[in-house]
Amino acid sequence: MQHYLDHAATTPLRPEARAAWLAASDIVGNASSTHGAGQDARRLLEESRERTASMLGCDPIEVVFTSGGTESINLALQGLWRARKAGADAVVMPDGEHHATMDTIEALVKTGAVLRPVPVTSSAGIDVSDFARPLPGAALATALVANNEVGTVNDAPGLAAAAADAGVPLHLDAVAALGHLPLSFRSLRGDAASGAGLVAMSVAGHKIGAPVGVGALVTARSASLAALLHGGAQQRGLRAGTQDVAGAAAFATALEIAEQEREAEVARVGGLRDRLIDGIRSRVPATELLGDPEHRLPGNAHFLFPGAVGESLLFLLDMAGVAASTGSACQAGVAEPSHVVMAMGRSEHEARSVLRFTLGRTSTDADIDAVLATIADAYARASGSGTGMRS
Repeated sequence: MQHYLDHAATTPLRPEARAAWLAASDIVGNASSTHGAGQDARRLLEESRERTASMLGCDPIEVVFTSGGTESINLALQGLWRARKAGADAVVMPDGEHHATMDTIEALVKTGAVLRPVPVTSSAGIDVSDFARPLPGAALATALVANNEVGTVNDAPGLAAAAADAGVPLHLDAVAALGHLPLSFRSLRGDAASGAGLVAMSVAGHKIGAPVGVGALVTARSASLAALLHGGAQQRGLRAGTQDVAGAAAFATALEIAEQEREAEVARVGGLRDRLIDGIRSRVPATELLGDPEHRLPGNAHFLFPGAVGESLLFLLDMAGVAASTGSACQAGVAEPSHVVMAMGRSEHEARSVLRFTLGRTSTDADIDAVLATIADAYARASGSGTGMRS
């Protein structure tokens, strides 16, 4: 039996989202067509946009459906950069961001952007005062609502207020936070009515049980954003191309259910996570929980296993039927130290000795039992190897 503890990478498709997806797929028309079939598709698309906007606390026109979190982040960052004010060339980015953000900013630097980095705390949190310091005069800023690796939750309202005070457009990556934290774009914007402060927020469907390949970028009406794809006027001209009606319907369905369940699931999954943390600590006393011990995502348990190689632990657990990860799934197959752990001030060796367990709506006590039954033996076999396992 497989015990899946990698929900931060992707979580199982919800049956309701699958049903909505399949039902919408039976609608033949293109949502941009003017005939009856096209208007049927358009009606379902816009209903899905309205439902999504209701859950994300924004206006329907502010929802731009995308293929997922990475595209949303690219549209936000590259779009803001291309539409920046004359003379503004600085980009503010905290250390320890998701690679979708880091790699996009790196590409912008090659085209003339000047990076103003922000250090993170020893728990991978973003201090608002540290974030505010490099903001004046910047072209744009970006930050995580919650760290995708260690689960630390940031002060998103504080970050948005700092950007608004500095007159800088801000993008928030809410991919890891979606379904676990209350997210209201309107509330996070506060009184901001200009193109400054929070103007864009990224989310992805497969983190909440929607199909892989659908997400959204929430963009304020006042945002000055340049399109990356051209060829049509769909979605305010920000994303040209035939729109994915079925994906939008499935995403809206999954989002509504995730929000309905959120408070109860936060309590349930948080309890399972705490049991996992206590159990690992008792069986492997040398381990260290990374990330903020209190302000963290409910399903995240990120551990440093001193003297062990994370890849070896991962393999041993997988052989025992437990699926976990060593970090972001976007870096899967790449044996490199966690940049998040190193940003927290840890050594490269320590950054290679971590495992991330993430729980979700299908997680049970049996999943926790499976980890606890094998973790001590896996650590004993993997510790001290330096390059791999010991027999």
